[in-house]
Amino acid sequence: MKIATRRELLRALVAALAIGVVILPFPASAEDKGPVVFAAASLKDALDAVNTEWKKESSKQALISYAASSTLTKQIEQGAPADIFVSADEDWMDYLATRKLIKPETRFDLVGNKLVLIAPKDSKLTATIASGFPLASLLGDAHLAMADTASVPAGKYGKASLEKLGVWDAVKDRIAQAENVRAALALVSRGEAPLGIVYATDAKADPNVKVLDTFPESTHAPILYPIAITASSTNRQAPAFLAYLKTAAAQSVFEAQGFKVLLNY
Repeated sequence: MKIATRRELLRALVAALAIGVVILPFPASAEDKGPVVFAAASLKDALDAVNTEWKKESSKQALISYAASSTLTKQIEQGAPADIFVSADEDWMDYLATRKLIKPETRFDLVGNKLVLIAPKDSKLTATIASGFPLASLLGDAHLAMADTASVPAGKYGKASLEKLGVWDAVKDRIAQAENVRAALALVSRGEAPLGIVYATDAKADPNVKVLDTFPESTHAPILYPIAITASSTNRQAPAFLAYLKTAAAQSVFEAQGFKVLLNY
């Protein structure tokens, strides 16, 4: 009889939680393995690279699940077996904190990011982001790709910026809303949307898009990625993984991927 792998168990549990099914947690032996990390989708390339380096140094490896911060938060609230959570904004981490679902003493801001306007790499469009810039005209009859503006951090930052710049009302009915920022990136990368709003690191990771301009940081809240160990975690490797993320080796990987380094090491 085939024995399910730890990754298969995690996928099954997360899927079951999405439809309200309760499943028993991992066996105790999983505590000796690397931690289960729930991380914002925009961290995928960088965090995967860091995880690879941590495995080389420790022989342990984190099992990382990527999705929108809002989705992951709700899964943790419903009992998903995450040891570590990395959000793309403070709001969703605060949501867990107020419900006592993280260990507050382990929380810190891991990295920062910027917000950019992108187009397919062969696009002839140009744009300078400023108050009242002609975003609606640039779109023509098409749609602007964004992560969900009601709940996903990248979408919330983007909406706030467009409101601050006075152009939201002109485009609000022409938003192609995606489940997370990487899905919004994919719409532009595949040429299904002429413009999109994503993080600078997402644009850097996809050779099929180009950055037209960067949104002024004054138009949205600071883009920070808080991280913490969950209150339910008993994984002995979780603190070690957090400690590794603070090292020069890990921070240099984030920096190479375009993230803003916040920690002194």
